[in-house]
Amino acid sequence: MKTPLSLALLLLVTSLAQSATPNLVVFLADDAGWGDYSFSGNTQVSTPNIDSIARGGVSLDRFYVCPVCSPTRAEFLTGRYHPRGGVKGVSTGQERLNLDEKTLADALKASGYATGAFGKWHNGSQWPYHPMARGFDTYFGHTSGHWGEYFDAPLEDEGKMVKTSGFIVDVCTDRALSFIEKNKEGPFFCYLPFTTPHSPWAAPEKDWARFKNKPITQTATLPDQEVADETRCALAMVENQDWNVGRVLTKLQELGLEDNTIVLYFSDNGPNSMRWTGGMKGKKAQTDEGGVRSVCYLKWPAKLPAGHAVSQIAGAIDLLPTITSLVGVPRVGDKPLDGRDLSPLLLKETTDWPDRMIFSTWASNISVRTQSYRLDNKGQLFDMVADPGQTTPVNDAKPEVAARLAAAVDSWRKEMYGPVAAPSTAASKEKGKGKAKGNPNAVDPRPIPVGYREFPITMLPARDGDPHGTVTRSSSAPNCSYFVNWTSLEDSLVWNLEVVTSGRYEVSVDYTCPLADAGSIVELSFGDARLTGKVGPGWDPPLLTNQDTLPRPHGESTMKDFKTLVLGEVDLAAGKGPLTLRALEIPGKSVMDLRRLTLTLK
Repeated sequence: MKTPLSLALLLLVTSLAQSATPNLVVFLADDAGWGDYSFSGNTQVSTPNIDSIARGGVSLDRFYVCPVCSPTRAEFLTGRYHPRGGVKGVSTGQERLNLDEKTLADALKASGYATGAFGKWHNGSQWPYHPMARGFDTYFGHTSGHWGEYFDAPLEDEGKMVKTSGFIVDVCTDRALSFIEKNKEGPFFCYLPFTTPHSPWAAPEKDWARFKNKPITQTATLPDQEVADETRCALAMVENQDWNVGRVLTKLQELGLEDNTIVLYFSDNGPNSMRWTGGMKGKKAQTDEGGVRSVCYLKWPAKLPAGHAVSQIAGAIDLLPTITSLVGVPRVGDKPLDGRDLSPLLLKETTDWPDRMIFSTWASNISVRTQSYRLDNKGQLFDMVADPGQTTPVNDAKPEVAARLAAAVDSWRKEMYGPVAAPSTAASKEKGKGKAKGNPNAVDPRPIPVGYREFPITMLPARDGDPHGTVTRSSSAPNCSYFVNWTSLEDSLVWNLEVVTSGRYEVSVDYTCPLADAGSIVELSFGDARLTGKVGPGWDPPLLTNQDTLPRPHGESTMKDFKTLVLGEVDLAAGKGPLTLRALEIPGKSVMDLRRLTLTLK
C-alpha cells in the first residue's frame, strides 16, 4: 500500500512526465506563396508574428509542397505522396484520402493528445473521410475546398451547419483559442488550416484599407501577368492571418505554454496569382519552383535552436515523421513512408545528410528536385544553385544528371500510377463540367458512405452530386457551388451512395425558390425506397453583396442564404446505389436551387 508521501511523489512524477510532452500547433496557409512574407524579403507586407516563429526557431529554407491544396494536406497528414492515398483532385470527391491511410492526428490521439482542427480540411467530407474520423476529437470549419463566404459564413460544427459572425479566419481562430484554453493542461494538437489568401478576394476592411492604394514595389517574375489589386488583396489577407497567428502565440504565452509548444507554419502551394516570389518561376498549380516552394517555420523554445536555417531540401512528406520523432510518439499505421525524419537537422545533430529527390505532380505533370537541380515537367534540367529562376536549361552541359533524373521521374510515375501514364484527372484550374475521362469535375466513382451511428449526419453538397438534364452547377468551380436551372421533369440530381446501416433517415434540403415557383413535388429514391415532399415556402433571397473586396473570379459562385426544408423520413436499406432526387410536379418555372441534401440516421 502506498504511503501519502509515495503517492505524492508518484503524482509529481506523473505530472512532470505529462508536462514534458509538448503541445503542437500547426498553421497551414491556403495559396500563400513563399514570397508573401516579410521574413522572405517581401517589403510590401508585414508579418511579424509569423516571422517570429522563424526567428525564434528553425526555418526550412528549401521546403516543397504540392502545386495545389488537397494533395499537400494529404502528404502532411500521412508522410506519403498523395497519389498513394487516392487524392487525385480538389473537388467532386477526388480530394478524399483513402480510408486505409493513417494520419498524424491518429498518432497523437492514440498517445493521449486532445486533437482539434479549425478551418479548411479538404480531404473528405462525409464520415469516415471526415476529420473527426481521421484522428481529430473536434472539428469546426468547412471540409470542402475553397468556400464562397468569408464574412458571416455558414460553417460546420461537428457535423451541423451553423451561421457565424465575422471574418472566417477570425472565427476559426476564435474556436482554436477556446480549444487551447480548454486543453491547457495538455498535451494537445491544434490544427489551424486557414482559408486565406485563397480566392474569393475578400479581406477585412481594416486590412484592405492599408493596401488598396499601396504601390506595388516588388513585382512578379512575369510582371505583365500581375494584377495589382489581386496582389494587394492577397497581402491584406496574409496580414490578417498574421494577426490571428499572433493571437494564438499570445494565448500560449498567457497560459505559460510557449516554451513547451511546437509551433509549425507553412503553406499548401505556390501563390494563387502572379506576384513577387523572389524571381522564381511558376505559381499555384505549376510544378516549377515557384509553384511548390513554401515557407516552413518550426518553433519549440524548450528544444529547437533559435534562428537556425536548414539548407537541405525537405517537404510536406517529412512533417509526420519529424513531428512524431520530436514529440516521442509512435506512428500509427505501417504503410511505407516517403518522408524523412528531419529532427537531426532541426536540432543541429548532423551535417551528414545524403542527397535525395522530392517529386511534385499535378495534371499529369511531374517535376523532381534534388539539392542542386530541378528537372521540370518538360524534361528540362536547371541548376537551381546557379540559376534559381530556371532561365537556362543545362541538359547539354549535364547530360548524365538529366538522364538520371528523367529515369527517376519515369520510375516514380509508374510506382504512383502503374504502367500507364499518370491520369489527367485533375487540372491546374477547375473548369468545365461533365464526366469525360480526365475531367477534373467528374464525380469520383468511390461511393459516399452514409449511416454511421457514431456520426449520424451525412451532408451531400451539390459539389458531390451529379446533375442530369438541364440542371447545372452555379459555377464551374464545384466546391462551393449549388444546383441551378432545375426546370424539367426529366431533370435529376444524383449522388452515388453506400448506405452502411439500414434504418430510418430524416431527409432535408438547403434550398432557395422564387415565391411564384413554390409548390413543386419532389421524389427521393434509393433502391426500392421512395419519399415525396413539397418545396415550400418560397424563399428567394438576394445574392450576397457583402463578401467581395474585389470582383469574384470567373467560375466562382456568388452565394446567397439558403433555407433548410425537411422533406420527411424514409427507410433506407444497406447497400450501394444512386440516390436520386427528381421532380414529379413543377407548377412554376423551376423546382429550386439546391446547395446540399442531408441524411440523418434516426
